[in-house]
This record gives sequence, structure tokens and C-alpha cells, in this order.
Amino acid sequence: MKRRTLIATAAWALAGLATAWAVEAEPTPATNKEAIELVQTHANYLWTLIAAALVFFMQAGFALVERGFTRAKNAINIMMKNLMDFSVGTLGFWAIGFGLMFGVSSTGWFGTSGFFLSDYRPDGDPWVLAFWMFQVVFAATAATIVSGAMAERTKFSGYLIYSFVISAIIYPIFGSWAWGSLYKGSGWLGALGFIDFAGSTVVHSVGGWAALAGTLVLGPRLGKYVKGGIRPILGHNIPLAALGVFILWLGWFGFNPGSTTVADKSIAMIFVNTNLAAAAGAVAAMVVSWLKFGKSEVGMSLNGVLAGLVAITAGCANVSPASSVIIGLMAGTIVVFAVIFFDRVKIDDPVGAISVHGVCGAFGTLCAGVFNTAGFSLKVVGVQLLGIAACFLWVFPLAFGLFKLIDMAIGLRVSPEEELEGLDLAEHGGTAYPDFEVLSHGGIGALSASAQTQVAMATSPMGKALEQN
Repeated sequence: MKRRTLIATAAWALAGLATAWAVEAEPTPATNKEAIELVQTHANYLWTLIAAALVFFMQAGFALVERGFTRAKNAINIMMKNLMDFSVGTLGFWAIGFGLMFGVSSTGWFGTSGFFLSDYRPDGDPWVLAFWMFQVVFAATAATIVSGAMAERTKFSGYLIYSFVISAIIYPIFGSWAWGSLYKGSGWLGALGFIDFAGSTVVHSVGGWAALAGTLVLGPRLGKYVKGGIRPILGHNIPLAALGVFILWLGWFGFNPGSTTVADKSIAMIFVNTNLAAAAGAVAAMVVSWLKFGKSEVGMSLNGVLAGLVAITAGCANVSPASSVIIGLMAGTIVVFAVIFFDRVKIDDPVGAISVHGVCGAFGTLCAGVFNTAGFSLKVVGVQLLGIAACFLWVFPLAFGLFKLIDMAIGLRVSPEEELEGLDLAEHGGTAYPDFEVLSHGGIGALSASAQTQVAMATSPMGKALEQN
């Protein structure tokens, strides 16, 4: 009996101590707030880095689109370019670009601190690391856009040089004008109220206008523009290109919503707007190409998806879902006529990068002002137009001069013999398909391609329409 009493007494004592500890340890309102802020901070890091991974995966999408839309004899070269523009661009952005874009700026034109990630301290706030990781994948996107427009005739050594310069200087300085205030900078364009949430102009038009400069310096591929018309040069693997577009569509869910760098409810609307514009762009490009060429053209439809994605990137956070559909429909229509226009003026862009990224990037930036949910304002539209013009006037002349310098110093274009043979063998000493004969090697066959390809070009609806014009 005494033993039971002692056990009961001990149990009551332990219960009392536990209750007292619980009361004492009960979180205060201040402690609750700190805990919530800590959870939110960790969620922001996690979301930003997941989004960065999605944007990085877009490199694979761009590589597959470019590879699919070009010929088999250049497949290794294209994969090498997409590998190295990210690798070289990463180092350039780490050493120079991030500081120019987001460093402390007293003028609003470019940053002057943060080079070589010097803002990071082991005992300091590590947010700069997450922010840098998200921004470097954007810089790589701007650089890789140029690759597609200049495919199949560019020296690999020249490509490495301009990839570094675009990632380290050209893209970051314009980026600082619009986005510098996101970290330590104070860009003049952003201070005016320029709307470009995720980079229709900052990323895509920068890449598109640099691509335009590069194609003008390079000239068209051999045999593209012949006496009496335009000879379509068909891609060797459209299923690969289609897979690339799907990967890009997925990656854009990191590109646009991830630009919040905050894990909150606002990303839901951005996801929806991004998806709607892409779908509308695909439908519009399919319908327009069907009416134009008599068949639903797959290349145009795929570029319609990308056109819708590029166009909504600027206004994805400040337009309605209905407006996103309208923007996508218009972008999908514009891209078809832009591709045809550049072909007719003999600007050879194998993947339509100038049309998708340059033209539709500028169009989408304008739409961010026109369809602004805060209400239509001529002042806002004026700032949007100023940003579009500033981008072109900064990027195109500088990129054109860069390509000219590379051309004079080491040569930008491969020799005619190397172009006919294919850059896989000429630049990299290999072939992507060793068990198959590449029919475009050597002599007359290299100029006219294979008999099968000639038949395909002659019978394709787009080929017939271009030849008639």
C-alpha cells in the first residue's frame, strides 16, 4: 500500500513539473512571429532554388530545339555550344556580370560591387548565393538564344568568345537598368516604372537582338538563298525539337513564377497566365500556318508555343488570364509572319530565334503595359516603349561590333568546305550518328543535300509557299 502511494506521489510530482515546464516554454507572440518568418525564409530559398533548377533544365530544351531544327551533320556542334555557353557564361557572370547587374550603383547605369561573388561571407546572409544561382540561369538563357540563329556555320572558338561577353557584359548591363534594384543596384529604367517581371526584354530581346547582329555578320548558310527563290533547309529530327519545346514549356514554370523569389500565393496566377499564353500561341500559329500554307505546319506550331511564352514573360504577374490568352494568340500569329519576313529579306535564322525572342519579346513587353490590371496608362506604355528601344539600341550595335571584331581577329564563320562537310567533323572530329551515313557530305551532294531531302523540301507546304513568293 505504501509502495503504491509513493508511486502515485512521484507521478503527480512529475506531472506537475511537466505542466510547469510547458507553461514556461509556451511560445510568446514574438517567438511565434520569428518561427513563422524562419519557415517563410526557408520556403523562399527552397522555391527559388527549385525554380533555378527548372530554368537550368531549359538549357536541355534549347539544345534539343536547335538540334532538331538543324541538320544531322552539325548535331555534336550544337550540343557542345549549348554545353559551353552555360559553362563559359556561368564563369563570366560569376566574375563580372553579377556585379555589373546587381552591385551597388550610384548612377543607375551599372553596378560596381559584388564581383566574384564577393558579397558572400561564410558568417553572413547566404541569400546572395540563392539569388545568384537564380540569376545565372537567366544569363545563360540570353546567351543560348544566339546559338540557334547562328547555327551550322559559326566557328566554335568565336562562339565561346561571344558567349562570355554576352553573359559578362552585354546582358548584365541592360539587366541592371531594369532589375538592379532587386538586390543592391538602382537601375534608371526600373526607377521609371518599367514592367518586365521575368524578362521578355531583359532576357529574350537581349538574346534576340544579339542573334540578329550575329546572323547579319555571318550571312546565310550555303545554298539557303538560290537564284529564283528560297530553298528551305529542313531539320533532321522534328520529334527532338518537339521534345525540346515541351521541356522549355516546363522550364518556364520556373522562369516566370520563380521570378517572385518568394514562396507565396502570387505564383498561382503566374503559373496560369504562363500556361494559357503558351497554349494560345500554339493554337494561333497552327491556324495561321494552316491558312497560309494549306497544312498545319509543325515548326510554326512549336514556335507558336515559344512565342506565347516569351510574350507573357513580361506581364505574367500583372495581366489577367483573359489577357494572357489574347497576348498568346497575337504572339502566335506574329511569329509566323516574322519568320516569313526574315526569310524573305535573306536573314537566315535556322530556328526562328530572332522572331520568337527578339520580336515577340518586344511585343510582350509592350503588352505588359497595355493589358496592365492596374489600368491603362499612356505614361506606362511610353516607359515600356522606351525600355524596348533602349534594349535594341544597347544590344544590337554592341553585339554587331563584337561579332565584327571576332570576325576580323580569328574569323567568325567556318570555311565553305567545313560547312558542307559539317561542323561535327570539322570542329569536333566526330559524328553524332556513326552507324548511319550522312548524305550531305562532299561535292555537289553537299550543296543540294540528299535526294530524299530535296523531295521533302519540294513537297512541304511551307517550302512551296516560300518558293512561290
